[in-house]
Amino acid sequence: MAKEETKMEKIISLCKRRGFIFQGSEVYGGLSGTWDFAHYGLLLKNNIKNLWWKRFVKDRSDMYGVDAAILMNQNVWKASGHVSGFSDPLVECKKCKHRFRADQLEDPKKCPDCGGQLGEARQFNMMFKTNAGPIEGDESVTYLRPETAQGMFVNFKNVLDSIHPSLPFGLAQIGKAFRNEIAPRDFIFRSREFEQMEIEYFVKPDSWKTTFEDFVKEIHSFTKDIGLDNKHVHELEVADGDRAHYSKRTIDFEFDFPFGKKELYG
Repeated sequence: MAKEETKMEKIISLCKRRGFIFQGSEVYGGLSGTWDFAHYGLLLKNNIKNLWWKRFVKDRSDMYGVDAAILMNQNVWKASGHVSGFSDPLVECKKCKHRFRADQLEDPKKCPDCGGQLGEARQFNMMFKTNAGPIEGDESVTYLRPETAQGMFVNFKNVLDSIHPSLPFGLAQIGKAFRNEIAPRDFIFRSREFEQMEIEYFVKPDSWKTTFEDFVKEIHSFTKDIGLDNKHVHELEVADGDRAHYSKRTIDFEFDFPFGKKELYG
């Protein structure tokens, strides 16, 4: 484990030294979970986004782009279940007061920092809450979107009425998302502000299995195109009880990062 931590330290140091990524607000002490992409980091990130957009949107006749607003009517997030259920289990050390995600601890009762006793877990909603307009109140509440999917779902009918696509077709979006992570870590892997490249693809019910397998192959091909060795990319078939309530099947694509096997795509 120490060897892998040393590897991450070298990667982080290299990114700063060579002008790829800086700590957010560093001259004022930094802000946990935020990162600024410098010149070369921005070029690299844009190359990946442009390749993704070309492959999944420009080079296909069944895909349409969307650039939805980050702020949305609060009823969108109520309807999607995010207001009531987009949360992680939070525990706090009774001694040092540090907070952790309960589901990521080796010992659910012992603080990994000081060895103190951890309190009972409680659910912590990960959405950043704010108000739209000069008056704060229940009616003006909105959220920084925690994912890009909802912006495509709410525009489904608008796309149908304006572009008139036929099934199957997809909507694609690249954009910012925000999650108030309890314990942001692992460099830019788990941060509070990040970008997603996402597709919502709409099919007839009897053809979803074929389409699903097609996209599995496409994702493997894309990860290879951006230089990832496929021996470090793994498929995790998500079990029934762990899938989202709307999902018939889910595969997470995991990558062998220096800090362990973590989800890259899903």
